[in-house]
Amino acid sequence: MNQRPLGRSGLSTAPLVFGGNVFGWTADEATSHALLDAFVDGGFNAIDTADVYSAWVPGHTGGESESVIGRWLKAGGKRDKVLILTKVAMWPAQPGLSAANIVSAVEGSLKRLQTDYIDLYQSHQDDADTPIDETLEAFDRLVKAGKVRAVGASNFTPARLGESLATSAAQGLTRYETIQPKFNLFDRDQVEGELAALTAREGLGIIPYYGLAAGFLTGKYRTDADLEGKARSRTILRDYWNDKGRRVLAALDAAAKAVSASPAQAALAWIMAHPAITAPIASATSVAQLDELMAAARLKLPAEVVEALNAAE
Repeated sequence: MNQRPLGRSGLSTAPLVFGGNVFGWTADEATSHALLDAFVDGGFNAIDTADVYSAWVPGHTGGESESVIGRWLKAGGKRDKVLILTKVAMWPAQPGLSAANIVSAVEGSLKRLQTDYIDLYQSHQDDADTPIDETLEAFDRLVKAGKVRAVGASNFTPARLGESLATSAAQGLTRYETIQPKFNLFDRDQVEGELAALTAREGLGIIPYYGLAAGFLTGKYRTDADLEGKARSRTILRDYWNDKGRRVLAALDAAAKAVSASPAQAALAWIMAHPAITAPIASATSVAQLDELMAAARLKLPAEVVEALNAAE
């Protein structure tokens, strides 16, 4: 499997990252463990989660996804085959990027994950109330202590990411090696332009989330009836159930037909082929779904198909 560097961290990932937000939520523990086994057996290695997953679910408090992954790691002996990516700052129980919160939060994540180190520890969102150098100094101490191998950011504006990189360079601190923005065929503005230029200049990796636009780009949701009872129907109706969404889906249908693939495979292959992107994050709740997504990493889109998708807005 082709490996792509995560910035200048020395770590590398296969072209697809598994999104662990579903673990313990729309995928129960047994299913989650089967998915993780299938993912690794398929030649992939990076698993993305966060301490907040899945605090939004009634009856959950947060930490469920990390705990599911931790029990899988303990039972399966595959720690050396995977990269564990988790995040801090968005969980209401432990919010923000203060040094005190980072020190406390990382210990909780390590315990739930049942591991001695986190491969990529990420700021889940910016924290304007905490000085940038305080946050980076805390991450730097974790890297030097061996509890974290590299750090990344998520949901930062290009300006704040650039300021953070400048602070790291000026003070000799561990820097962010990756950034997680929203990016897919529909949502392109967070990456294309200023962020892409910054990451190219600074050598950062981009590992975007929402690669399938909350499932909309799978092509499985085309009528109101298709959305009934679905966990993400509210997001799809709010963000993608519009004229632009229909145009993008039509272009995706044409692309999928041209390469004899599913819309989901074509959507992910387009992201993987994008020059700014390291590897998209995508989730699955069944092994059949996961097999479909993993096949996207082996799908090569002809130039004319890429151009047609680029124009679909």
